[in-house]
Amino acid sequence: MLNILAQTGPNEMLEGLKAIGAGLGYGLAAIGPGIGIGTVVGNAISSMARQPESAGMVRTTMFLGIAFTEALALIGFVVFILLLP
Repeated sequence: MLNILAQTGPNEMLEGLKAIGAGLGYGLAAIGPGIGIGTVVGNAISSMARQPESAGMVRTTMFLGIAFTEALALIGFVVFILLLP
């Protein structure tokens, strides 16, 4: 390991750590929206099963919730790409 570190240039290790940090950051940013979408869809299916006559309104609200939650994942992706110069 030390032999590999001795062969790297002065900024090569820093660039590699930036890339690893950006990948981990986006992965962590995607956990929250993934849990949020699962919760939204699970609750929507549960409410449709309890009251099938209101399934249309629940489905529309579910898709809006999914869109807003997915926007958080996209914002996390853009932020970590922009922080990686």
